[in-house]
Amino acid sequence: MLTKNMMILLSFSLVLSGGYADEMSAEHKKWLKDKFSMQHEKLIPIVAVADIFFACNQARKTDKVNYQITDLVTKVSRNELAEKLSTCLNGELPNSETALNFGLVGCFHEQLKDLPEADRKVKTKLVKQAIARLSKPERQTSFTQCVTDQAIGYLK
Repeated sequence: MLTKNMMILLSFSLVLSGGYADEMSAEHKKWLKDKFSMQHEKLIPIVAVADIFFACNQARKTDKVNYQITDLVTKVSRNELAEKLSTCLNGELPNSETALNFGLVGCFHEQLKDLPEADRKVKTKLVKQAIARLSKPERQTSFTQCVTDQAIGYLK
C-alpha cells in the first residue's frame, strides 16, 4: 500500500519522467554548478521570481503581455520583474503560500513546455494535484530543487 508521501513523490516523478530533469546527467549538472556557481547563485532568485510572476500573471492577468519565462529571466530587468511580481501578488509577500504555489506551477510549466500538448496537460494536472497535497515545507523543497535545476539550464 502506498503512503500519502509516496503517492506525492510518485506524482512528481511521473511529471518529471521524460522531461527536463532527465536531459542532463548528474555529473554534467555538478560540473556546470561548480564552474558557474557564482552565476548560478545570482540566477536562482531571478528564476524564482520569474516563475512566480509567470504563473501569477497567467492566473490574474495583471500584465497585458503574455511573457515566456525565458524572456522574463533574460530580457526583463530585475527591478522591473520585481515590480511586476509585486503588482501581481497585490500585497501578498513573495514567500506566501500563494506565491509558492505560483512558483511551482511556473517552474514545472517551464520544464514541461517542450512536451506534446496532450502530455503537458496530463503532467500539469498531476503537478497541480501534487501541489495540493504537499505541506508548505515539502512545496518549498520542491520549488527550490526545481528552480535550481532550471537555473542550471540557463548556464548551458
